[in-house]
Amino acid sequence: MSRIGKKPVTLPKGVKVTVNGAEAVVEGSKGKLTCPIPNGINLDVKADSISFTRVSEEPQARAFHGLTRALLQNAVTGVTDGWKKELDIVGVGYKAAMEGTALRLDLGYSHPIIFDPPKGIQVTVEKNTHITITGIDRQLVGQVAANIRQYRKPEPYKGKGVKYTGEIVRRKAGKTGK
Repeated sequence: MSRIGKKPVTLPKGVKVTVNGAEAVVEGSKGKLTCPIPNGINLDVKADSISFTRVSEEPQARAFHGLTRALLQNAVTGVTDGWKKELDIVGVGYKAAMEGTALRLDLGYSHPIIFDPPKGIQVTVEKNTHITITGIDRQLVGQVAANIRQYRKPEPYKGKGVKYTGEIVRRKAGKTGK
């Protein structure tokens, strides 16, 4: 039995979960998310919790048991608290600014990069070098942060680029003069 799949998901006040065939709809104060339910996984929705059972002991069903529970837990957390990722920009002249809803990044290229966040994602810029990405979908928040980081990854010699807040960039020594 999956250790994660055995744990029930507790539902905070104001969160409603409905099962429509092969997907679960989670509604809360911040919005509404849908979560797929794979074949072989059964949900038992109660007033204050959701428990998960699997039909068979096949490896595929065992793998989906914990996965389904984790995805629904992330959806419940998203519609109640939301998810957040923070990025820092390091480098002389590197900066970010908001232009309406779009994010403008100056990362040392000959042109600025204009990033339009997808629907459901809020991007804010503080101090020109700190970007905060928030939303209710954990996967989408992480993907947007990764896409922004992809424009200029931190390089190992001076550490310049876009990095996650708290990320440690391993530095290389560089050339030594003779």
